[in-house]
Amino acid sequence: MRLVVIGGVAAGLSAAARARRIDKFLDITVLEKGEWVSYAACGLPYFIEGRVRALDDLVLYAPDRFARERNVTVRVKSEVAAIAHSRREVVLADGAKVHYDRLVIATGARPNLAGIGGRNQERVFTLHTLADARRLREFLCSRKPKTAVVVGSGYIGLEAVEALRTNGLKVTLVADDARILGRSHPTLSKAVLDRLEQFHVEFRPGERVRKIEHDSVAGIPCDLVVLATGLKPNVELAQEAGVETGRTGAIRVTDRMETNLAGVFAAGDCAEAMHLVTGRPAYVPLGTTANKMGRVAGACAAGARERFPGIVGTSIVRTCGLGIGLTGLTAGEAKAEGFDAASALIEAPVRPSYYSQPLGIPHTQVELVADRRTGKLLGGLVLGEEGVAGRVNVIAAGLHLGAKVDEFAQFDFAYAPPFAPVWDPLLIAAQQLAKRI
Repeated sequence: MRLVVIGGVAAGLSAAARARRIDKFLDITVLEKGEWVSYAACGLPYFIEGRVRALDDLVLYAPDRFARERNVTVRVKSEVAAIAHSRREVVLADGAKVHYDRLVIATGARPNLAGIGGRNQERVFTLHTLADARRLREFLCSRKPKTAVVVGSGYIGLEAVEALRTNGLKVTLVADDARILGRSHPTLSKAVLDRLEQFHVEFRPGERVRKIEHDSVAGIPCDLVVLATGLKPNVELAQEAGVETGRTGAIRVTDRMETNLAGVFAAGDCAEAMHLVTGRPAYVPLGTTANKMGRVAGACAAGARERFPGIVGTSIVRTCGLGIGLTGLTAGEAKAEGFDAASALIEAPVRPSYYSQPLGIPHTQVELVADRRTGKLLGGLVLGEEGVAGRVNVIAAGLHLGAKVDEFAQFDFAYAPPFAPVWDPLLIAAQQLAKRI
């Protein structure tokens, strides 16, 4: 029995590793079109910032090490040109053919650059692969640019702003609308824009970039440009083979990561995931999701019966020192999905006021959203400089459990003055929300 995995990194390598644990006799081959098969893509902005000193520090597994430790054949620089499912084989760009009995498609996603002209300039960058990061870091070191434009106000855009400001550049953030992280959320927008202003970053919404000129973007003179305009799932190879895509444009899969073709699985940034709050498929390309989906795809491809229950869309990002944690739905998204949504927004200190510090007691903002009809939590937002990850993860756990607001308000949290107040901001927000439903 031969398992072929198209694509490495998070989903592909997780699938191969899990399949090996399930079946030690399975013949497993990973085909990766790039130079690296396993690396920490989320660390790329911090390499640009200078916090990660060497690009190799982001490489998790070299191909020979993965082959040696996992007994998996890894072939880099092996681009798949076609999948001939009727013959159970993949065709490589060089014409070679590789047979499979089971197939995992983990082709990931790519920057969505459609409609932007003038991209092929030395000073224009994306931040998606190790090669992208290396090229941008070399440009910063050799050319000593002074000004930059970042196009896109999503996760990569906000992280790129911080990385470039840390390098001393004057940065302008350009976006085609006023939304931050793709959400129409006044509290989120105000917090981020206030922080950008503190760090002397100009935000220019309503600027749809059609073309990058030789010395400017949207009329803004600059020495370099980072395009962070979102991701597009790599589904063309799968579609040509007869694999169906879903409502989001990504590959439609079951909870066992099965596609509509027998013996063909898909996982990671090329595939949809079930959103546990809405009950509908969603496209949320994140490394955490890709790793989990890959494990299930590999297990099921090796003959096990595992399942991936879904996601609640939990994410966190930092820009200019501000942590932004999101999970589930915002109030606006909940209403659009048909919920009778109520929300409560509070601001509270993260430690008791008497526990003094040289710079004072940091505060955090927490917003919780719930459905009036059922009382169930629907989502949450956490903003602040401390404790953002822990608090948004607790909200996410509540969503996974289907917790009601009154239940959430009774969660037993740790308390000690160096770490948290006796009434955690999450509990305060839940108490306020309970009054509104």
